[in-house]
Amino acid sequence: MNSRERVLETFEFREPDRVPVWLGASPRFREKAIKHLGLENDEALAQWVGDDFRRITAPFAGPDAASPYKNLPPGVTFRSPFGILRHGYEGGQPIAHPLENATLDEIHHYAWPDPAWVDVSHLRQDALPYSGAYAILGGEWSPFWHDAIDLIGMDTLMLMMFDAPERVDALFDHLLDYYAGVSQRIFDEAADLIDIFFIGNDFGSQTGPLLGDSLFRRFLIPPLKRLIDLGHDYGLKVLLHCCGGFAPLIPAMTEAGVDGLQALQPNCRGMDPAVLKAAFCDHLVMMGAINSQLIIEHARRCTPGNAPGAGHHEAGRWLCRLAQPRLRPWPKPRSKMCSRCMRRCASTADTLKVSSRPENLSGTLTCNPTAPFQSATRKW
Repeated sequence: MNSRERVLETFEFREPDRVPVWLGASPRFREKAIKHLGLENDEALAQWVGDDFRRITAPFAGPDAASPYKNLPPGVTFRSPFGILRHGYEGGQPIAHPLENATLDEIHHYAWPDPAWVDVSHLRQDALPYSGAYAILGGEWSPFWHDAIDLIGMDTLMLMMFDAPERVDALFDHLLDYYAGVSQRIFDEAADLIDIFFIGNDFGSQTGPLLGDSLFRRFLIPPLKRLIDLGHDYGLKVLLHCCGGFAPLIPAMTEAGVDGLQALQPNCRGMDPAVLKAAFCDHLVMMGAINSQLIIEHARRCTPGNAPGAGHHEAGRWLCRLAQPRLRPWPKPRSKMCSRCMRRCASTADTLKVSSRPENLSGTLTCNPTAPFQSATRKW
């Protein structure tokens, strides 16, 4: 069974030969890992960790005035497709909310981006080396919820749901016109080489959903379903990245047709892996569910409840995600031990997520490679 077969078996709720693995790491971490491990390139890193997935993306190719990284004002580190200027690490935070006080007419006449501003011409060439061997993720990331917050401001957006719902609807319609348009161009070019439409929006906090079920269904399910239906129309599985404690929203997500959820955080309220598996894993693929603050200890705790034979071995499945710990300093001897442990965990655990911490935090993660679950210590 190769990587693609392994992943697709999981999405069909059949038992694969082993748990699929995904290295969900930022470009900066991947560059650091490649250098540290003495590898030649990103593909060598993916093979080193046993990554079952590959991802293809369509880069920006629009006017320089709208470019994410060109012609930025001083102090600005990123420009979103919707003209939001941001500052800070990894895209940072918006410096202003241009539609905060906008009328309905001003929302409609905002300078919305053109889906033609992405270059899809290389996608087939990028995907063909992996076709048939790996599960290929594709489509536009589509963080419409985050963009709405950037454009209007979170407090204003929440109040507007009650005071001016027609403006919220218009905002999401325009955001989805762009994102759905970009993904449709991607799929028209290379859907036959893509297996999974991968999208991302964070609807949860540490203590629960960012909004209640009724508001979620009223305002966020329609744009989410528009993306899900688009992926299904092209014969793709749809995987939604969502951080935080969003368990009360999962029924609405599944009703909308999402096939899998990724980046489950068990340290957030309501996100206990065993509870989620019992409730949803007969019809929903779940990916992640390891506490990034207590990586090895949590892997030991949650593995027995999610392993084959622990209640849903014949149906609901968990995927394994290996993501960056982003440790600095990253001492060579210790990081080698950690890498070895991550690989060992990936081969034995039914679910494993080694997730991220901000890169500006320092720390070390050490473990005994002969006893990875029992001798792990963390210092921050």
